[in-house]
Amino acid sequence: MILQLLGLLALAYFAWSLVALEINYRRASAMGIPLVRLYIDPQNLLWMVCEPIIWPWLDRLPINWNNYSFGRYSRRGWYFADRGKSHQLYGSVWAIVSPRHIYINVADPEAIHDIFQRRMDFIRPSEMYKVLEVYGPCISTASWTDWPRHRKVLATPFNEGIMSFVWDESVEQTRQMLNVWLPLSHSDHQIPSVAKDTRTLSLNVLAATGFRKSFPFHGSANNESSSRGQPGQIVHESDQNESVGYRDALQMVLDNCILLMVMPRRWLTLPFVPNSWRRLGTAAADFQQYMVQMLDEEIKALNTGKPGTGGLMTSFVRAMDLQQKEDIQGKPDLKTLPLKGLTIDEIFGNIFVINFAGHDTTANTLSFALLLLAAYPEVQDWVAGELQALSDDIKGHYADIFPRLSRCRAVMLETLRLFPPILSLPKWTSDKPQLLSVGDRNIMIPSKVGVHPSLLTMHIHPQYWEDPMTWKPSRWIQIHPTATLNSNEQIVTPPRCTYFPWSAGPQNCPGNKFSQVEFVAVMASLLRSHRVYAIPNLGETTQETRARVLATTRNVDMQLLLRMKDADQVRLMCRRA
Repeated sequence: MILQLLGLLALAYFAWSLVALEINYRRASAMGIPLVRLYIDPQNLLWMVCEPIIWPWLDRLPINWNNYSFGRYSRRGWYFADRGKSHQLYGSVWAIVSPRHIYINVADPEAIHDIFQRRMDFIRPSEMYKVLEVYGPCISTASWTDWPRHRKVLATPFNEGIMSFVWDESVEQTRQMLNVWLPLSHSDHQIPSVAKDTRTLSLNVLAATGFRKSFPFHGSANNESSSRGQPGQIVHESDQNESVGYRDALQMVLDNCILLMVMPRRWLTLPFVPNSWRRLGTAAADFQQYMVQMLDEEIKALNTGKPGTGGLMTSFVRAMDLQQKEDIQGKPDLKTLPLKGLTIDEIFGNIFVINFAGHDTTANTLSFALLLLAAYPEVQDWVAGELQALSDDIKGHYADIFPRLSRCRAVMLETLRLFPPILSLPKWTSDKPQLLSVGDRNIMIPSKVGVHPSLLTMHIHPQYWEDPMTWKPSRWIQIHPTATLNSNEQIVTPPRCTYFPWSAGPQNCPGNKFSQVEFVAVMASLLRSHRVYAIPNLGETTQETRARVLATTRNVDMQLLLRMKDADQVRLMCRRA
């Protein structure tokens, strides 16, 4: 009886899906653009949970799934495998129609620019980002009316003072990383995990920026971490231990952010859950306690006329109304107080998002870049050419050095062109139909329809990029004889809306320069006197090694961000130049 009932429910769901699909298909047909039927919605919660489990089994069958719309478009992050082929087939605008929604894909720079500018007509689907509210509302989940308030406050800490700190900390962390890597080359040992080491470096820079204390670099080659506390453990014996506890709590939170996003934090500390969950729940609570402590200290510093630490919390507190800061003193429940800048929950929520967005994006980009540099050693020499004029100590010289390092920046820009952290920038039409011009056509898009500017497709569009599939940082450099900097090389500005790894338009990423400063500082510290090499397999030629490295960079998956599935299958070695 139960099996029959389940069978009837499954049949009813299948029938409903077919009817809903055809209703959406007829609705979409009015636009007059190519349409592709997809019998299961990519945003279906059950499918999103099961898809990573199902596809490895389906791929074992002797079927070329890419010949079918289900096999091509139902995979998470299908844009990377597609590499613009669908736009070549269907044109600059086409749509996927599912039983639940219509998803329009756009690869026209002027149309994309129009979409970004009309943020009241093409709305950022904040509900899709609600999972980021681990500690409270944030800029990623703010409505279009509330977003300017968040952006105004978040823009404050990303000033030149904090960029100088990021530069110095990134230089210091890279030096410590090299101190770990170089002894390995002397003993012919390989770097165990470049991916883990770049995550550690990125985490230490972020943690130092938030707490204004440096943290020692412990690479994947370190078997012991005697100077580090246990994850989530709050230690108060000394100022050093306190800062280490903050860093480790942040690491556990970021390393397990997906679980935190889908599981209420109060559930993680229940008696019957696994020990690993309880440790995560403790670390998450500890991290919030550190944020509360930093908030309290910054408010006291402001009220006593002291400058504060200069970290992220300093800027957030100074954006609050002065009288409200004074009212906070002595009140046990900080969360109940409304603020003119950000609420307490919004401050905590935005600090988490800044750490989340700044950690994996930069760490993954560094991982891709290091493997690509190992595949193209001539690019390392090319980058080193602009570093030779620098002094041995570049720490403390951010304002003078950073603007001059065009080639270091070019490595990052080219890596992000081929491997952007996100592959599409979803928007949603408002309650009213919206007219969009695409080329010489005017398309009336229905209300409540997904509109996706195809980021990766524009990054590799042959109309705008020569030899688009080749990683070639030199494409970003142009010779400018009247340049005001010490070098006459300047970064090329791509045509509008053909390159946007930090998004574009009014709602672009406020951490754009932060990530560039960190990346350039790492490249400058590494490539001035050192080189990274891919270790060849037994009997492997140089060309075969390069092909294997490049294949590894293309073997990716999409969880929250694009990343290599197994970067460590390529082992690297670092040596002095």
